Amino acid sequence: MSGHSKWSTIKRKKEKTDAQRGKIFTKVGREISVAVREGGPDPASNTKLRDAIAKAKANNVPNDNIERIIKKAAGDGGGASYEDIVYEGYGPSGVAVVVEALTDNRNRTAGEMRHYFDKYGGNLGQSGSVGFLFSRQGVLVAEAAGIDEDTLMEAALEAGAADFLSEEEVFEIRTEPNDIGPVRDALEAQGYSFLSASVEYIPNTTVALNSEDDIKKMTRLLEMLEDNDDVQEVWHNWEE
Repeated sequence: MSGHSKWSTIKRKKEKTDAQRGKIFTKVGREISVAVREGGPDPASNTKLRDAIAKAKANNVPNDNIERIIKKAAGDGGGASYEDIVYEGYGPSGVAVVVEALTDNRNRTAGEMRHYFDKYGGNLGQSGSVGFLFSRQGVLVAEAAGIDEDTLMEAALEAGAADFLSEEEVFEIRTEPNDIGPVRDALEAQGYSFLSASVEYIPNTTVALNSEDDIKKMTRLLEMLEDNDDVQEVWHNWEE
């Protein structure tokens, strides 16, 4: 989730329980399946699949699982049909929230999203209601240990990156949304590996919550959203 330290986000994801990791595997698997059905099973010619595989690996999904999902999706012509939907809304005290979902039932998912926002002091808005508060950027995150910052920065910029940030124990490479794949491929060819690689909603401004009640409600809203099977990613501009 955006709005706070990228390294903190990665560490929190790594500390998920087995049950939560299983849910992450399921969500990433759904994303891979959709990519295969839309563009075929070859990641060399299917950029969306290549990005989904990179995301799976960043979430520690075993290679055997990834290959099994690809094979199943490639041979499964009658599987569930999923559509990408982006929901936008406000949490307590005007925190902007963007939710990316893959659903086979638009009405069910919309109803669940509306319920979560209403229950925890927010409201679900129309498309475009909060999106203008974010910038879409490709984000590659590499662990800083053992990497020379200047060398990586030079390689990243030569590969087409738009920006390079140093944060706590990681380096963060920013790209235009469509450039994340080529930049990642170029850097991986030079031996670099990444903790995560995804196109994200980066907040242009952040909102601080001072009320304990608002903090509890916002925390619970994010937990409910992330726990929903249809939700792939949640972005916000809460400055935690």
